[in-house]
Amino acid sequence: QVQLVESGGGLVQAGGSLRLSCAASGRTFSSYHMGWFRQAPGKEREFVAAISYGFGHTDYTDSVKGRFTISRDNAKNTVYLQMNSLNPEDTAVYYCAADSRPWGILIPFTSTTFGHWGQGTQVTVSA
Repeated sequence: QVQLVESGGGLVQAGGSLRLSCAASGRTFSSYHMGWFRQAPGKEREFVAAISYGFGHTDYTDSVKGRFTISRDNAKNTVYLQMNSLNPEDTAVYYCAADSRPWGILIPFTSTTFGHWGQGTQVTVSA
C-alpha cells in the first residue's frame, strides 16, 4: 500500500508558475507509476501527466504539453508537477495517483486506471 499527500497548490496569476509535490509513504515508491489528474468544478476528473517507475517514460495530456513537466525523486519518495504558463483553464483540484501494475495496462490513463489517490490540492489561476 502507498499513501499520497499533495502540496504546493495555491492562487497564481495567469502566466505564472507553481510546482506541486506528492509525497508517498512506504518503501516501495520506486515500483509505482505515478500520475497527476485534475478536476475542475462541474467536470470529470481528467488525466494531466504520468511518469513510469523505470526508464523515465512520461505522458501528458495535449493541453499541458510544453507547459507542465512531471518528474520524480525516488530517494525522496516524491513526484512533482512543474506547471508553467498557467491559465485560468488550469484551475482545478489536482490529485496525485499511483499504481504498480505494468505501464501498458494503465494506458489510456483515466481516473479509474490508478489504484491509489491523494486528497488533492487546489490550484486557482486568476485572469
